[in-house]
Amino acid sequence: MGTVYTRFESPLGELLLAGDEASGGLLSVSVPEQKGGTVVLAGWREAPDAFAEARAQLSAYFAGRLTRFELPFAPGAGTEFQRRVWAALEEIPYGGTVSYGWVAERVGVAGAGVRAVGTAIGRNPLLVVRPCHRVIGADGSLRGYAGGPERKEKLLTFEGAWAGGRATGRG
Repeated sequence: MGTVYTRFESPLGELLLAGDEASGGLLSVSVPEQKGGTVVLAGWREAPDAFAEARAQLSAYFAGRLTRFELPFAPGAGTEFQRRVWAALEEIPYGGTVSYGWVAERVGVAGAGVRAVGTAIGRNPLLVVRPCHRVIGADGSLRGYAGGPERKEKLLTFEGAWAGGRATGRG
């Protein structure tokens, strides 16, 4: 047993899904040219039929029929602080946006802690599935996205949270 991966065509480009073969839990969902994105490592096994439920839910999401992912994740990714930040991301509703400050408050850090929150968000290994794209600047501007600003804008527009270069005020 070990790490398996598969690829999934999406409106964002090809997604790489990787995870633990034994548990079936996802370790990563990444896009090409992603900053800090997952790359296939020696010893990983391609399994085209792996993560059938994740692929089905991603298809439903991109078809506009799913607003919240319910998938098993492989245990152990990230530090305790990162896991707290990532859990806060999962509270952001579909079609909504929040600021980095909102996330910082959720995890109990303030002031300079916002920068650490931004770093943790940037290390989210589960793009799309764990909605880090819903975090924007306090001034309503798009800020950082490991998958690239064009993909962030595309996801927010798709969810109805972004129009005409600004947040729609939902969420």
